[in-house]
Amino acid sequence: MPETKPVLMQGNEACAEGAISAGVRFYAGYPITPSTEVAERMAARLPDLGGVFIQMEDEIASMAAVIGASIGGMRTITATSGPGFSLKQENIGYAIMAEIPCVIVDVQRMGPSTGVPTAPSQGDVMQARWGTHGDHPVIVFSPSSVYETYYLTIAAVNLSQKLRQPVILLLDEVIGHMREKVTIPRDSKLMVEKVSDKVPADWKPYDEKGLTPLVPFGFGHYYHVTGLFHDQYGFPTGDPPQVERSLDRIHEKLEKSRDEVVLTNYIGHKEPRVVIVTYGCSVRSARAVVKKAYWNNRQPVGLLSLQTLWPFPDREVKELAKKADVIIVPEMNMGQIISEVERHVKGEAEVIPLNRYDGEMISPDQISDLMGRWLS
Repeated sequence: MPETKPVLMQGNEACAEGAISAGVRFYAGYPITPSTEVAERMAARLPDLGGVFIQMEDEIASMAAVIGASIGGMRTITATSGPGFSLKQENIGYAIMAEIPCVIVDVQRMGPSTGVPTAPSQGDVMQARWGTHGDHPVIVFSPSSVYETYYLTIAAVNLSQKLRQPVILLLDEVIGHMREKVTIPRDSKLMVEKVSDKVPADWKPYDEKGLTPLVPFGFGHYYHVTGLFHDQYGFPTGDPPQVERSLDRIHEKLEKSRDEVVLTNYIGHKEPRVVIVTYGCSVRSARAVVKKAYWNNRQPVGLLSLQTLWPFPDREVKELAKKADVIIVPEMNMGQIISEVERHVKGEAEVIPLNRYDGEMISPDQISDLMGRWLS
C-alpha cells in the first residue's frame, strides 16, 4: 500500500498527529502560547479515537493527570511553554523516580517569566536537562522541521514506553507555528514500540536485572508507586546500598540504549575545516549556509544537526572536532549547549558562539559572515 499523500501541516499539529500515530490516547494540559495548537488538535481528535482530552486548571495538575493516566495503562502526552514547563518540573521528577512513561512538549518562547509569548527562543535547553532536582537521567529531542516533529514525537513515545521514563520534546515557536508538507505513512509502516502484555509471575516493577514493562494498576500485580527511593517492589527504603543501586539503575537503562536515543544528522564535507553545531530552528539557517558553501562552492564546511540534545551527542561532536579547526555554535539564547560542546571538544578545535536573544531567528547571513573569517 502506498503512503498517504503529503499534507500541509503546522509543527504543533504534526506533534499531535505523531503522538496519535504512536498510540497516545490521553492528553491533559493548560493552554499557553505558543503550544496551544497541540491541545486544540488533541481535543478535536482524541474523542473520535476513544481517547481522553482534559483541560486542567494549571500545569501542575496537568502533569499529575498525565502521570496518573500512564499508571492506569494509557499512553500520555502534555504540551506547554516556558512558564508552564517550570511548573511541571516537580512532577517530572516524580515520574523520573517512579519510572512512569509520558511525553512533555515544550514549545519555547522568550523568557524569563512571561517574556515575549509570541517570540521564538531556545532558552529552555538547560531547564530541560536540569529543571528538576537530583542526578536524574533525561531524554530531550529538538526537531528542526515539521517533518522531524512528527517522527520525533513518535520516537519520544516509543522510548518513553520502552525505557519507562519521561521524554521531553523541545520545540521552539518557529517550528511549532511554521507549515510544511509532511507525508504520514500508513499505520502498518509506522515503527511504534509495542509493549508486551506477557508479564512473568515473578515480575518486579523495578527489577535490577534490567528493563521491565509497566503493568497498569488493577491488572493482577501488586506494587507501590512513590517518589521516594524504593526497592524492587516500589516500597520506600533508606538503605544506602539500595539507594545507590536504584539511582544507578535509572541511569544505566538509558546508557545501554544510547545508540537508539542519540540522533544527529551531518551534511557537508568529509574533512571540514569549519563545522556548525546547532539544533531546532537554527538548523534551518545553518543548512542554507552549508548548502551554498559546500554544495555550490565545495568549501570545507559541515553541519551537525542535534536532533537529540540530551543525552548530549558527545561522540559525534568529538569525532568532528578531530577534523575541524573551528566549531560554530549558533543558539537563540545567551549560550546553553555551547558549554557541552566545549567540554567534549577539549581544545581539539576552537569553539565559537553565535548568540541571538532579541526574539528573532539567527539569519543565514550572520552564520555566513562568522564562518567566512576562517575560510578566506
